[in-house]
Amino acid sequence: MNDEQLQQLSYRIGEQLKIRQATITAAESCTGGWIAKIFTDISGSSAWFERGFVTYSNQAKQQMVGVQVSTLEQHGAVSEPTVREMAVGAGKAAAAEYAIAVSGIAGPDGGTPDKPVGTVWFAIAGPEGRVLAQRKIFAGDRDAVRRQSVAWALQTLLDEFLTN
Repeated sequence: MNDEQLQQLSYRIGEQLKIRQATITAAESCTGGWIAKIFTDISGSSAWFERGFVTYSNQAKQQMVGVQVSTLEQHGAVSEPTVREMAVGAGKAAAAEYAIAVSGIAGPDGGTPDKPVGTVWFAIAGPEGRVLAQRKIFAGDRDAVRRQSVAWALQTLLDEFLTN
């Protein structure tokens, strides 16, 4: 997905959030603020994008969005329990109805047999305590993994939470 397609997706998300009079936040690790950038590329996004958290380190995940030390110790940063806590914690910290969390291994280093380069965990939190978490494994270099992560997160938010 190119930049223009990402911006179109962001615009559609914003329109749906405005209809719902809702806001969104993002807690990003491997995407490094790219979701927040795509949201803020849209003029008027302050009506629906509250704030973003770049929680690259484990300490940032704990301090900014409330991930528990025990979660990180037991499961690691790139795991379902961690992204679930990131999404829920970011939503609370921003008082936003929706939250996206992303944590992964974009490479080229850092992969393991259990978590190869390209492994990314996502969680999207919505109203009424709903949280969708999923793991994807993307191919390509660091930039490709990160771009695919942003695209997947935005498309899934739109498809699973904002389209009736």
